[in-house]
Amino acid sequence: MAQEVVITYETLFELLQRERERAELQKLEPTFFYNTIGYIKDKKKIIEATRTDNNLFAQEERKKTERQLENIYKIIKELYERREKKIISMALDKSRMKINIIDTSSMLKEEKVIFESISSLLDTYRDAILYSVFNEKMPFMEASKQQPTDIRNPAEQKQTARLVRFLSHIPKFVGTELEEYGPFEEEDIANLPAEIADILIGKGKAEEIKSE
Repeated sequence: MAQEVVITYETLFELLQRERERAELQKLEPTFFYNTIGYIKDKKKIIEATRTDNNLFAQEERKKTERQLENIYKIIKELYERREKKIISMALDKSRMKINIIDTSSMLKEEKVIFESISSLLDTYRDAILYSVFNEKMPFMEASKQQPTDIRNPAEQKQTARLVRFLSHIPKFVGTELEEYGPFEEEDIANLPAEIADILIGKGKAEEIKSE
């Protein structure tokens, strides 16, 4: 079992340096966020404990800790954003190449959710735009241009949805408003926005259930 890394100012800086210097996403302990939150809480406790202490040493300790906490926030932010950029690049590769061999072992569980969501979103828009054009159809996002004037009551909005039966397994995906759908299995039935239903029907993944 790997030894748990204790979060300190020095270890955070080392993790950031490693993420800066290497192109690949670097592995973090699964408890990284939990441990980092605990470390921040400890720093804040020091600040609070010395806030009302007029002792010169205590005041210097408080100021030192406050400066350190500011730097900790900066380090964590840059670390997150560098990892975020790498994860987005990996999601883009997965969507473009249609492969499932992207190594996600260095991602934290929270980052895997980001990765899968972005991959799904890219796949959705690729199908909606690129493959719609290939099939001589206008991309369904074209409707979003009318959104500001498209003021309808709920009953009218329901008319834009379609009831479909799935003909094969569909993994979880993200819609145009970043809402999540699925996953769906063969023979599942769902009420989906017309634009999404059209894509699934066009790809032979679902069929519309029409009311009598």
